[in-house]
Amino acid sequence: MVTTSLTASSTAGVTADVGATRRRTYTAHACTKDMTITAAEADFAARFGLSPGQIYGRALSDLLQAGTPARLRHRFTELSEGRAGWFTERVTGRHATGRVFAADLTAIAVTGPAGTAGLVLLLRPLGEADVPGPRGLTLSALDARVLEGVAAGASTVQLAGRLYLSRQGVEYRVGLLLRRFDAPNRPALVARAHTYGLFVPGQWPPQVLPDLVE
Repeated sequence: MVTTSLTASSTAGVTADVGATRRRTYTAHACTKDMTITAAEADFAARFGLSPGQIYGRALSDLLQAGTPARLRHRFTELSEGRAGWFTERVTGRHATGRVFAADLTAIAVTGPAGTAGLVLLLRPLGEADVPGPRGLTLSALDARVLEGVAAGASTVQLAGRLYLSRQGVEYRVGLLLRRFDAPNRPALVARAHTYGLFVPGQWPPQVLPDLVE
């Protein structure tokens, strides 16, 4: 087994931030290649409704409400290639029950003789109240069907045929959703909907929670 240690450059700048929140910071280790969890303390796993044994081998993207966004993937690539020593990003975690929570995720590169050997993940939950939830947020049946179609990757023409609308009608409904969720495009709209917990967990094709449909 190779013994690795954190370099001074890996930890520079994060000591004060982590130290100030040590009591509420939970730790795990991840593989740099595919971001799978290789070890985790019980409290880290519990935030996702899992045990240390259950979280082992899980991809980090599976633990986040909106998967792993491009910016987060880019930050991890910088760590694995040795172009950065650490970073902190705001993420939305997903509990096994479907409940979501906001957290600050700090990833620190662990170096060995051959370079970056792994990652230390520090999770600092911020609480459910920090995540804009679906409380008070409801959709008409039509808007729910449009959102489900967009989330499933359906085109405007496909949605028009499925919902008996014109193309202009579909674009109008999508435009309303984009403005309502302050999203610049369809992918961002789907990401916001996932972040707000609008979909039934684990359901494909995506389905808006029935309680949120008027």
